[in-house]
Amino acid sequence: MKTFINTSYIKNLLLLALLLLGTASFAQEEEEEEKKKFSFSGSADGYFRANFDGLNKVIPDDAGGSVGPTAPGTSFANRPGFALGMVNLIGAYEGEKVGVVVDLVFGPRGEEAVFGSPFGSSNIINQLYVYWNVSETVTLTFGNFNTFLGYEVISPTGNFNYSTSYMFSYGPFSHAGIKADFDLGNDWSAMVAIMNPTDFTDVNPFSEYSFGAQLGYSGQFLNFIYGKQGFNETLVAGVPTETDIKGLFQIDYTGGFDIGESFFLGINATYQDTDGVGFYGAALYPQYSTSDTFTIGLRGEYFKESGDFGAIGTGLEDSSVFAVTLTGNLTVGEYLTFIPEIRLDSASDDAFINNNLEASKSLSSFLLAAVFAF
Repeated sequence: MKTFINTSYIKNLLLLALLLLGTASFAQEEEEEEKKKFSFSGSADGYFRANFDGLNKVIPDDAGGSVGPTAPGTSFANRPGFALGMVNLIGAYEGEKVGVVVDLVFGPRGEEAVFGSPFGSSNIINQLYVYWNVSETVTLTFGNFNTFLGYEVISPTGNFNYSTSYMFSYGPFSHAGIKADFDLGNDWSAMVAIMNPTDFTDVNPFSEYSFGAQLGYSGQFLNFIYGKQGFNETLVAGVPTETDIKGLFQIDYTGGFDIGESFFLGINATYQDTDGVGFYGAALYPQYSTSDTFTIGLRGEYFKESGDFGAIGTGLEDSSVFAVTLTGNLTVGEYLTFIPEIRLDSASDDAFINNNLEASKSLSSFLLAAVFAF
């Protein structure tokens, strides 16, 4: 009798232990599944930049302004000496059907990226959008999202080169609106969007809207955007008067191909026009991986203005520039990348100032960036 009691006790104890273990295991799996829905990532970057044949300091002029420092007329990496990039913090909730992404930026690069936000409270928001997976093939996105045009992006973690191209710098950065993405099957995709004017991501002061579209196949994308970008009426003697604002049109091709296991070739070509004023250009991005930790690459870009667009800085119409950027990516550990870069910009007309304070058609520079991504 005593043995029977002990045996039952042991069986009951084992059963209770198994139940507790099962409950704990189920709770842990449920917790892990819940954790997978939330993600947090980000980056921080800074750089050193110096010209070989241009000013690296600010010199006051007679008019009370300054001459220099000289830098290419492209975005972000254009300050002399040691300079800050930005801190980027991204939080996301990814559900089976719905989700949200909050992308915040701090620092000079971030401020330049969200220049179209007229309210100071929005100057740290790079992206803020919700999405709904309507079906396995259709996704709706609503809010503020980075542009779908171009080869390069705002975050340095998404680019091979640290400095940016002319085509990226003068195309859209971000949009606010609603877009629908379609998986068409067999590596085909499509997207349509209705958006505020370009880079007005937290308000639309113009009562005008832009339309975007994309057609993709196996990593190659053809992008379109069209829409008026300003006020269609102004005040003349206190009376609203309609003005003729032309619509901006841009078509853009972005893609790339793996040529062997270690060699990749990226391609970007674009054309933008607003009533005869705009630009067009093309760039190649060959990249060769010499090891698991080092890749060397080149960006060769031709960029030409139409009319008095004013991107290159010559003060003349129809100027052009050819820019070659030699870049290395050295990965240290899991999170840190060093990016040394040599860049040569050669314009059709005087666009730069050399060491002798003389106008020059060319500028060569060196840059070393450090990007930490987690």
